[in-house]
Amino acid sequence: MSTSSDWEVRLESLATSERETLLGTSLSRRFTKLPLWLSHPANIGGFYGLLVSIAIILPYKFSQSTSAWMSGWLFHSALLIAACVLLGITSVILVGIFKRFPISPPRSILYPMPFIGFALLTIDRTDMMQIPSVISWFLLLLPGPMYVHLSWAPRWRLLCMIEDGKDPFVGMSNVEDEQKHAESMVGQDKEMLEVVDTFDEFEEE
Repeated sequence: MSTSSDWEVRLESLATSERETLLGTSLSRRFTKLPLWLSHPANIGGFYGLLVSIAIILPYKFSQSTSAWMSGWLFHSALLIAACVLLGITSVILVGIFKRFPISPPRSILYPMPFIGFALLTIDRTDMMQIPSVISWFLLLLPGPMYVHLSWAPRWRLLCMIEDGKDPFVGMSNVEDEQKHAESMVGQDKEMLEVVDTFDEFEEE
């Protein structure tokens, strides 16, 4: 395993677009600061399940007056965490097979879902209204595993390749480099630029 300084040097040697692909947004950047064994997608998924389990303590506790709520909460929390871990492992396997690069999940859809699921679960547990439990659990469960599958698992695979000294972007054309190369070849030749502009206008017609 290489040191953190080697890791930073390797990141600095990459193009800006490639660094952004590896580091991602603020949430993914926090995970990249962890050791790769700790930031495994299964662990990230399990951590999400743990957070959701902690959040649903109150609905379980106040829905029953006896201590029986604890056993139900522990059972469902264990199922939730186990499901998130298994989905994280599945994402690693699928990403390893298809070699897919990370994509940004639909935040406007995913971010409100746990809060909506929590609200529906609370309403159902307090008998204010009968709501199918599958809806509440689906809204609570989906955001974490979907983020892991779309964004973190592919990014984690690329980080592992960098850690092993491999170039995950080998064979891929860099758009920024190609643009700079084209600009350097054309330079300030106005005649060449006019020819290119004329050709573009001809294609549009």
